Formats: sequence, structure tokens, C-alpha cells
Amino acid sequence: VQLQASGGGLAQPGGSLTLSCATSGINLDRRAIGWYRQAPGKEREGVSCMSTVDGSSWYTNSVKGRFTISRDNAKNTVFLQMNNLKPEDTAVYYCATDLTYGTKSCVDWYYDFWGQGTLVTVSS
Repeated sequence: VQLQASGGGLAQPGGSLTLSCATSGINLDRRAIGWYRQAPGKEREGVSCMSTVDGSSWYTNSVKGRFTISRDNAKNTVFLQMNNLKPEDTAVYYCATDLTYGTKSCVDWYYDFWGQGTLVTVSS
């Protein structure tokens, strides 16, 4: 199983970035998948989740209305479109899923597997 995040970089406040998560070895039709982030010196924070099993989705309050999670079924890739970026969005972003229990819903989303992250820096 691999989850490879990419697309990070430097953006100005108010700018946009799109993160991609290329997946292999898992069936996205059978589990929830999402993004979390970790800023320097801060605890890990869930950002967004989506599930095609029950149609659920979830966003942490600070990104609602600015971030959108989606997927390309043909490419087994999950995206995180980030608009109106703020300095507080600066963090390493990881895509993650649950390999142990196969969590299928974003309600009480649980994850225990993630790949290499991608750094997002928002600064003027």
C-alpha cells in the first residue's frame, strides 16, 4: 500500500494550491480517505475526509468553504483543492486511511496509515 502526496509549495496569502495523493494497493471504493496536516511545533490535525461508501465528507472548521476534497477514480488519486490560503495553513500535509479496520465513513474518521507528506508554506 502506498499513499504519495504531492503538490505542496509556496503560496501567498489568498492564493491556491492543489494537493494530490496517488494511491496504490487499496480500494478507494471500500474505505474513507482524507488529509491531515502537522504544523511545526503543533499537534497533528485532521483536515478533510471523503467516503464513496456512504457518501460522507468532513472538513475541519478552519478550512470549510476554502478547501475541497475530491478523487479521480480512474487514476486512484485523491485531491485537496486549497483556496484562499492563510499563513495558518502552513504545514506538512499527508493523505491517510485506515488499514486496520477499513473505516468506511467520515463520521468519527479514523486513520492509521499515511505516506510521505508534502509541505505547504503560505507566506508573503
